[in-house]
Amino acid sequence: MSLAMLSIPLVDGLAKYLSADYSPLFVSWARYMVACVIVVPIVMINRGPRIFPSERLAAHTLRTVFLVTSMTLYFMSIAVIPLATAVTAYFVAPIIAVVLSLIFLKERLTIRKFLSLILGFGGAMVILKPTGGVELGILLAFGAGAFFALYMIATRQASQQSDPMKTLAFQCVVGALLLAPQGIWMWSVPAAEHLLLFAGLGAFSALSHILSIKAFGYSDASTLAPLVYLELVAVAAIGYLVFAEVPSAATTIGAIFIVFGGLILIKR
Repeated sequence: MSLAMLSIPLVDGLAKYLSADYSPLFVSWARYMVACVIVVPIVMINRGPRIFPSERLAAHTLRTVFLVTSMTLYFMSIAVIPLATAVTAYFVAPIIAVVLSLIFLKERLTIRKFLSLILGFGGAMVILKPTGGVELGILLAFGAGAFFALYMIATRQASQQSDPMKTLAFQCVVGALLLAPQGIWMWSVPAAEHLLLFAGLGAFSALSHILSIKAFGYSDASTLAPLVYLELVAVAAIGYLVFAEVPSAATTIGAIFIVFGGLILIKR
């Protein structure tokens, strides 16, 4: 799980670097296409020719729509704002998922959940700085987090009885098809020196998914969930080392609030 969370920031760094020369819409489609080339053969070797779940295909399609929307908004955000700021705003997703679970899944509001909501909202307000001008990139990152929260709720509904590897193959293939119109619309022929970077974009994406699936096979969710926040640390490091981005005081304080809000949701 630690390796999975440290792989995702590599995807973010590559996407931000490529966004200087290509549209984020094209980059997000390319990520899924490369991931398909990697994931589909692996699933066929392990599961045979039937690589998609056989149940709840409509629900799986809906969660994939939420996921690709989240990723596209996130790639658009990191093209214009620092990585650490974007990923901090994105990490409101688990806290938004609490609100959605109260509304759609009729879950009970506990003190733990209430404190999480207060901390998450406080962190979001610190980052947004509502008294000043709100950056479009930050709004895009919050939008990405909101759609990822919808994805989390849909996943709970759709994937509890599904094979994780088949679910991954489905979201890669269907995601690539859903993103094809924007990929064609913003089509650019990749330069030769960028082909390896596009390959890495999909490879690290597939690797992080496969590693996290394997991790949940060895340990329970409450043990693995806190490791998600390794992504925040790694993204900040990549932003500083590669793009010379230093997180602002508001981003750092907001991150602390949001991380604590996420962590108190996790029961022993």
